[in-house]
Amino acid sequence: MIESFVQSVNQVSRYIIPLLLVGIPFYGLIFKKVKVYETFVVGAKDGFTIAIRIIPYLVAILVAIGMFRASGALDLLLSFLSPVLTFIGFPPENLPLALMRPLSGSGSLGLLTDLINQHGPDSLIAKIGATMFGSTETTFYVLAVYFGSVGIRKTRHALVAGLFADAVGVFSAVYICRFFFG
Repeated sequence: MIESFVQSVNQVSRYIIPLLLVGIPFYGLIFKKVKVYETFVVGAKDGFTIAIRIIPYLVAILVAIGMFRASGALDLLLSFLSPVLTFIGFPPENLPLALMRPLSGSGSLGLLTDLINQHGPDSLIAKIGATMFGSTETTFYVLAVYFGSVGIRKTRHALVAGLFADAVGVFSAVYICRFFFG
C-alpha cells in the first residue's frame, strides 16, 4: 500500500515542474488575458534593479563574516564557552554553526559540512547540526538584503524577533535531537 503510494507520488512528481512551467503561462494568456512575455520581461528588469540595490548589503555581510572568522574571534569564543556548553548538554562543536547561521547560509552550510565530515552523518553532533541548520534562519542576511532592498532602516523589532527565534531553534535542535537520538 505504502509502496504503491510512493510510486504514484514519484510518477506525478516527474511532471509537476514541466506542467507548472507550461501551465502558468497558458493560464495567464488564455484565462487572464495577460501579455505573458512582456510581463515576464518587466519582472526580470525589476529583479535586476533589486539585485543591483542589494549588492552593497551582501558585500557588507560577507566582509563582516570573513573578518569574524579570520580574526580568530570564533575560536577564542569557542574555547571560552566550551565548559559551560558541555555542562548544559550543548555540544561545543555545534557552537560555530549556531553563531554563523544567523549571519550566512553558505558559511553555516560549510560548517555543517565540516561537522558531518568530521563526526560522520549518523553522529549526534551531525544530527544536531542538521536540525539546527533547518530550524534557524539567516537573520542578518534577511534583514540586510530584504529590508535593505525596500529601504527599511529601523529593524529593531525584526532583529530581536529573528534572533530570539534563532535561539529557540538552536536550543530546540539540541534538546530534541538528544531526546530522539541520544
